[in-house]
Amino acid sequence: MTTAELAIETRGLTKRFGTYAAVKSIDLSVPHGSVFGFLGPNGSGKTTTIRMLLGLASPTSGEARVLGSAMPRENASVLPRVGALVEGPGFYPYLSGADNLRRLDSADRYAPSRTRGARVADALERVGLSAAAGKKVKAYSLGMKQRLGIANALLTPRELLILDEPTNGLDPQGTREVRTLVRSLASQGTTIFVSSHLLAEIEQICTHAAVMSAGSLVAQGTLDELRAVGRPRVRVETPDVPLAAGVFGKLGMTVEATSAESAADELVAVFGDTTIEPDAIVTALVTAKVRVRGFAVETPSLEDRFVSLTGEGFNVDH
Repeated sequence: MTTAELAIETRGLTKRFGTYAAVKSIDLSVPHGSVFGFLGPNGSGKTTTIRMLLGLASPTSGEARVLGSAMPRENASVLPRVGALVEGPGFYPYLSGADNLRRLDSADRYAPSRTRGARVADALERVGLSAAAGKKVKAYSLGMKQRLGIANALLTPRELLILDEPTNGLDPQGTREVRTLVRSLASQGTTIFVSSHLLAEIEQICTHAAVMSAGSLVAQGTLDELRAVGRPRVRVETPDVPLAAGVFGKLGMTVEATSAESAADELVAVFGDTTIEPDAIVTALVTAKVRVRGFAVETPSLEDRFVSLTGEGFNVDH
């Protein structure tokens, strides 16, 4: 993919704090118009990477290009085209939600003052805060503050929206609203870069994803490409586990696990270099006089893939 096709591109991007490498020579490629999930356990380097992309931190080495321009060198021309919510929103607690947005908008030299009121009202409506526009932010819940932060990122049209844990603190209804909002923005051509540890959210809204682990980029691509890397498994219920294991061995499959379940044992085997049709596997088992009481072929889930890459579990709940 060429540089012109990428909204975000990094090459060898590295950030060190003393001897500690928070981000280790990563090469990110975020296509224009994508909804890109940036995944990884806490402490994996996601927020540090985002701060470098936005010019809030300088890389120790390597380079980052955002919307075709080098960061942080060209941040003055890039940042007006980028909306961001990073490390949670910060607002004046004794001002209302609407007044906070007006104050933030007035600090943007590119934002026309004559349409400020209409833009603030529209941004609040898009995140479901119109009814609370006049309420002081100190009375807002964490979820409401998170929505207000997203509203701030939407005050003017953006080519790129960078959201760091956008559903943090939101209830299920708020999470659905943010999901709908992201889809709506993406349908209008905005590139969305979403950092999250919520795997279920990434699977529902993203077209592409990258996985960070201990500061390194361990995988990236479309969701289908990431799912396709793992090998499918066969799960068989049979009282003839040793016999079935022998059949799998002859077929070039590796037995992964066995477990006792009610009247039959369960055996799980992983395909080798060649995938075999399920019908052929069942035929081989039956020919060998294996009593098959249950049979299933399972393809690896996105969660399986991420756990195999990072060695850590992901939060898959809302």
